[in-house]
Amino acid sequence: MERSSNKKETSPSMLVSSLKELKAVTAVADFVQKYRIYLLIALFVFLCIFPFFTNKSYVLGVICRIFLYSILAGALNTINGYSGQFCLGVAGFFAIGAYSEAILATAAKMNFWLILPIAGVIAAAIGFLVALPTLKMQGIYLAIVTLGFSEIVRLLALNWTGLTGGPMGIKGIPVPVFFGMAIRTSKHFYYLYLAMAILFLFVTSRVIKSRIGRAWMSIREDELASKSLGVFTSRYKALNFMYGAFWAGIAGAIYAPYVRFIDSTYFTLDEGWNILSMMIIGGQGTLIGPVVGSVIVNYLTELLRPIGQWRMVAYALLIIIMMWWRPQGLAGASNSIVAAKRDTKLQKRVSRKEVHS
Repeated sequence: MERSSNKKETSPSMLVSSLKELKAVTAVADFVQKYRIYLLIALFVFLCIFPFFTNKSYVLGVICRIFLYSILAGALNTINGYSGQFCLGVAGFFAIGAYSEAILATAAKMNFWLILPIAGVIAAAIGFLVALPTLKMQGIYLAIVTLGFSEIVRLLALNWTGLTGGPMGIKGIPVPVFFGMAIRTSKHFYYLYLAMAILFLFVTSRVIKSRIGRAWMSIREDELASKSLGVFTSRYKALNFMYGAFWAGIAGAIYAPYVRFIDSTYFTLDEGWNILSMMIIGGQGTLIGPVVGSVIVNYLTELLRPIGQWRMVAYALLIIIMMWWRPQGLAGASNSIVAAKRDTKLQKRVSRKEVHS
């Protein structure tokens, strides 16, 4: 009976279908890897000419949000996905960048292009202050601290009337000016957001492939082993936190002149969960994952807009399904837990076939 069950499990049809599936996935991956440069150039050209094929501000506005949240989810992914820390306070850094730009542009009358790096540095500096007392924390404890930080920032923005305008917010935020041309329309902001998203992906790609990125990933895999090999884990964890906060601040700085009015309601805990869902759905620890998550969640936001806040239930269900079906995310690595189990089963089938033959 046992021998017959083994024969049933390793039937030729099952083996052939599994091998075909594996070959198909491998062929696609090889094709993308082989023609990666050409595909990236084609995608870049398409994104550059896309606004000329549509004059709908609504469509361009949705794509602007996709670019914006690609940066925000990518910044969170740098912390959670590459170093293994658990941050839920990215909305706080987003708010810091937005308020920094709004205050400096309206009160100090500073140029947008000068404010942009300053807002990122301010967010990074505050990220360093948040990271210092939490370097020994991990998991849920770090998540609770960063969640509390995000809520503190929102409450400060709500109640510090003299600086942030309190419940009335800051209005009349000046638009950026590029070589004498005011960036006002959705088409103009489309190119600004596209440039910032490309810059973020390029810089982050270089950082991840550098010694700093390898140190972050070693901490994620085993902090104790990383420390035993001479990695200054506390220093690199603080640097990781600052890097993610910097780009969240940059995202806030380009968001403020786009909406031209900000208040504390833009940076609630729901915003943080929204960004977290993009990272999880797209895939943690991958460069393209947050972009994929941003596309899907923003598309669902527009698709489910008629049901209002119930769309958050849809996000939750989607995350639950992702955790069960593909925990590494849609763009996750092929050597994830799910893929490893599938490959292990396939190897067992092949080995049993060889034994019986």
